[in-house]
Amino acid sequence: RFPRPRIWRNFPSRLRQSSPGKPSPVPLSFSLAAMRLEKCYVCSSTCYPGHGTTFVRNDCRVFRFCRSKCRKAFAMKRNPRYLRWTKAGRVNAGKEMVVDTTLDFERRRNTVPKYDRNVVAATLKAMDKVSAVRMKREKAHHKSRVREGRKKEAVARRTEVARDLDVVEPAIIRQRAKVRAKERLKAISKEARGGDVEMADD
Repeated sequence: RFPRPRIWRNFPSRLRQSSPGKPSPVPLSFSLAAMRLEKCYVCSSTCYPGHGTTFVRNDCRVFRFCRSKCRKAFAMKRNPRYLRWTKAGRVNAGKEMVVDTTLDFERRRNTVPKYDRNVVAATLKAMDKVSAVRMKREKAHHKSRVREGRKKEAVARRTEVARDLDVVEPAIIRQRAKVRAKERLKAISKEARGGDVEMADD
């Protein structure tokens, strides 16, 4: 068996020294390596550390995939905007919010802030509030899309019924309409004949 790795061996001696009664001067960033949560290139879902696949192209561009489905779609040169199950495809179809203030919190920041306990606590509270606001706005966006879709469906159904009314109506109603039309034609022909007879008498 291999011995356990000792993290303290990697630090200089001046950082390992600590006076009695005081904590070690080694910051948290030295003892624990912070891992970044990347986004999948195809479906835009979160790629957690130790999961997924990474592909580095010849031009040194890095592509990360959360699962084999996304990796195979990338290998087949599929465009994420034209796939229904990706976030880019949903945005292209208008199913996701694009312009919103809550989305600015997910921007990628390359600066590492200094650790502060109060700032971390305030950030966690703000994250909960922002997520709640985003969920409410997403529900409102979904309801507005459903409302518009129902209006379009109603208009399409009305036009279809008006166009194919003879198919929708039952046979009895169509027969009655034919009979009424025949009666009207007979009445018009009788009136025309009667007028011709009167003109002949004159």
